[in-house]
Amino acid sequence: MRVTHLLPALLAAIPAVSASRGNLGLALGNKNADQSCKATSDYEADFDALKGVTTLVRTYSASDCNTAQNIVPAAKAKGFKVVLGVWPDYDQSFDQDFNALKQYVPGNEDVVTAITVGSEVLYRKGLTAQKLLSRIQQVQQQFPTVTVGTVDSWNKFADGTADPIIQGGVTYFLANGFAYWQDQEIGNASATYFADMSQAKRHIEQIAGANANKIRFGNGETGWPTDGGSDYGAAKAGTKNAEKFYQSGVCGMLAWGIDVFYFEAFDESWKPDSTGDNGQAMDEKHWGLFTADRQPKFNMTCPN
Repeated sequence: MRVTHLLPALLAAIPAVSASRGNLGLALGNKNADQSCKATSDYEADFDALKGVTTLVRTYSASDCNTAQNIVPAAKAKGFKVVLGVWPDYDQSFDQDFNALKQYVPGNEDVVTAITVGSEVLYRKGLTAQKLLSRIQQVQQQFPTVTVGTVDSWNKFADGTADPIIQGGVTYFLANGFAYWQDQEIGNASATYFADMSQAKRHIEQIAGANANKIRFGNGETGWPTDGGSDYGAAKAGTKNAEKFYQSGVCGMLAWGIDVFYFEAFDESWKPDSTGDNGQAMDEKHWGLFTADRQPKFNMTCPN
């Protein structure tokens, strides 16, 4: 979706700098480069590499690869916070993740900063908003002292698809936004990214009404493929472009006061090629801020 014509009105409402800077987090996979599941020691090595950039990560499933079991003690040992994920699309995956949370969250609330139920499930049409709300509420009831919310594509928050969840009292929303997947050249990428987040945030707050002051809104995923990745139309992969998007888009979003989870921490070299919406083969192995062997790719320091 090209949104350039919306930018002047949207960006005019965005303060240049917020009184409270947003927090940077990273999406973290649960597999090593050889596709083996990460053990606690692997997460500890991840955290040692990441600690100069952030101490906050988010995951996608609590049970797959025993993620909660292995990442929580590593986070405790290394001073990290973790957003644990629940895959609610199927009864089996929801039950397995929910059971893992019941086992590993109690007593570790100092490490588990939030739980997200669903990752673009509305975008994929895997569940209705009402069904997703029911599963979010089930997790909320089990963990009343932990922040529980959901993650979806920005447009599902902006177009009303997620309204039943907002009206159901959920207050934690992470909106994913990729200017790259919107076929945007790097010169327009940050403006598109801000427009996406602005539309999602504004609609959520409008629907929340009197509860708008309780909304905790953030960016669940954004990023840009580096050298070795695939182009997507006008969006050209490359480390220099990824750094440019990070410095202008991500750093700008943080300055606005919005939490950002960058996708992703490390390259996932085990991933098979996929097919994009344009029908072309896509290499998704090179989205990390760090290489698979935990080496930084570019300067991740935001200007003051």
